[in-house]
Amino acid sequence: MAREFIAPGNIFTGAGALDMAEDKLRQLGKKALIVTDNVMVELGNCAKVEAALKNGNVDYVVYHEINGEPTDVMINKGLELYKENGCDFLVALGGGSPIDSMKAIAALVANGGNISDYMGKIIGGELPTTVAIPTTAGTGSEATQFTIITDTQKDVKMLLKGAVLMPDYAIIDPQFTMTAPPKITAATGLDALTHAAEAYTSKLAQPLSDTFALSAIKRIFKYLPVAFHDGKNVEAREQMSIAALEAGIAFNNASVTLVHGMSRPIGALFHVAHGLSNAMLLKQCFIYALDGAYDRFADLGRAIGAANDADSDKEASEKFLQAVVDICDELETPTLEEYGINKEEFFNVIDKMAADAMESGSPSNTRKAITAEDVKEIYKNLW
Repeated sequence: MAREFIAPGNIFTGAGALDMAEDKLRQLGKKALIVTDNVMVELGNCAKVEAALKNGNVDYVVYHEINGEPTDVMINKGLELYKENGCDFLVALGGGSPIDSMKAIAALVANGGNISDYMGKIIGGELPTTVAIPTTAGTGSEATQFTIITDTQKDVKMLLKGAVLMPDYAIIDPQFTMTAPPKITAATGLDALTHAAEAYTSKLAQPLSDTFALSAIKRIFKYLPVAFHDGKNVEAREQMSIAALEAGIAFNNASVTLVHGMSRPIGALFHVAHGLSNAMLLKQCFIYALDGAYDRFADLGRAIGAANDADSDKEASEKFLQAVVDICDELETPTLEEYGINKEEFFNVIDKMAADAMESGSPSNTRKAITAEDVKEIYKNLW
């Protein structure tokens, strides 16, 4: 069966990637909207991007209010700033939140309306040029046609989609990930792990996405613990940046499954960062999904060296699951209770979370049949 495979138009990777991209940046327009957050400004990372634009005589304005996961309110403010200042392209600097915000702002520049208008629709139009510069190794947003924005009126994290949302340029320079603290390194790295594992075990997996997913999985298990324990390890940071990109390309083409479907409602209602809520769910979701895709999970177990050819697919799958549990433990992933979520409040909204998870469509990509009742049970098992 024929399948489409898409990736960013231009990718610059490795140490010095931003410097290499300077010539390209000066060709993109006359004035950029830099979408970022306060931390990137305080750390001096934004100044590096500003310098790259200045070197090309490109004007810019900085929008640094994406301080937390993006909401429709943040998107509207960014759109207003873009129009008021006569910008003609966008640069995102940060984790998934600034990059997702840039995509949403670009979508509204092209199509108008409110971002919530596009829930459940495929976004199209002629978007302005977008450049993604990730500062975490995890979300993969620099390589996807998706953006996740919270609708503040409905308390729902909207998964919005459209091939036009794919950044035109991705600049993967590990210098920007060196400042990520251990907790952010862990949460974003486990997000990348989730992307790769779900892409490989999704119903929509294809040979090219499998190639990227397997490569990402191997890098993550080798280098994520190193980056977590030693944030100044340049090789680990560079390898994790590549792994996040690979995982993003994989799930962009194969989609995600149960974990992401269940993660978004937790994030929307309890304000848990996306990567962390994924990590909290990994064990219970994979326990459920394992017997529907023993062959696929077994491949992952063998790829990371947790299992070998002497193991049956069932045994290799279970060894992969244990490796996932072990890396989550090593990276000090908290439970919902340890995070501070009230059990009674959580159980009171399980029906809503299950409905929202199923409505997202992601659980239906799981190779094992799943219902809203199954999702409710998995939520309960988190306690």
